[in-house]
Amino acid sequence: MTLDDWRSCVDPRAEAFDRLGGAYDVRVLEPSPPASTEPPAFADDPVARGEVTPGRTVVAPGTTGDVTWATLSRGDPDLAQWCAARWLGPFRRLDRAPRGLAEAREAWHAAAEWVVAPARHAATGKIGLRWTRGGFGTPFFANDRQVRVDGTDVVLVDDGTAHRAPLKSLRDAARFAGVAEAQSTGAYEPTTDWTDNDALRIDPVAADFLGHWFGLGASVLEQLRVEASPSYASSRVQLWPEHFDLAVDMGNDSKGKRANYGASPGDDFHAEPYFYVGPWSDVRPGDDGYWNEEFGASLPLSAFVDADNQREMVLAFLRRGRELLDG
Repeated sequence: MTLDDWRSCVDPRAEAFDRLGGAYDVRVLEPSPPASTEPPAFADDPVARGEVTPGRTVVAPGTTGDVTWATLSRGDPDLAQWCAARWLGPFRRLDRAPRGLAEAREAWHAAAEWVVAPARHAATGKIGLRWTRGGFGTPFFANDRQVRVDGTDVVLVDDGTAHRAPLKSLRDAARFAGVAEAQSTGAYEPTTDWTDNDALRIDPVAADFLGHWFGLGASVLEQLRVEASPSYASSRVQLWPEHFDLAVDMGNDSKGKRANYGASPGDDFHAEPYFYVGPWSDVRPGDDGYWNEEFGASLPLSAFVDADNQREMVLAFLRRGRELLDG
């Protein structure tokens, strides 16, 4: 199966089920149909164990299952390659941030605010987005529709078919996705500008990097969520269009322990991508230098890009913030 075949998939969970020959119940990180009508999330939960077929083993990206994809793929190079493309494990390495990252990030951010989030909001009143292979997109909504950005393209899934068009301008993308032009959701104040005909500059290498950055983010944040006890009242992991970062919040707010844990592709204050922990209160427990930002703590890409195990180093950083807040 080619990369293009992978990205034309309209049901990642069904694809994973078929990849294992129907022998396992499977859980994946990407949104999958059917569209959820259950409040408050109106979206599938990628790490919920959910209903399990009697006698079946659950394969999951995190420790919510009976076995992880990383374990199952040991000794099977083809399956390992398939899993790595989907950030299920084994996990690929990220390279240093490429040239063109800032422009690609700005273009994706604009598409999130003016095209992708509005498509979901019109159907469900929700604006939260998710990581999808090669980029980001909506959970499935309405009649199993999905809008997503994949590299330099915008993708519309409708009636079981993926339709694809180049992401050249916001106007063209809005028309393709069937959303109103130059109208945001009203749920946030856009931080990017609507432009009718200006070309969106998206370097393919930078877009590929961003897709994998959010893939790593989804992988570690969903694992952090799996580890959280019910008392943490963990939110869903979502990509917020106005901030354009992937985040989850958890912890006891009344005790000053709640915080945002997230993955940012960079912003006006941080040129390179970074992971962060942002406590909701002014409490900054501990004195080991962990809290290195006004808002809390950050771990830039350059600090872990050369690590033997990048994913474990990021998880250790996030877990340390949680431990300090709990202390």
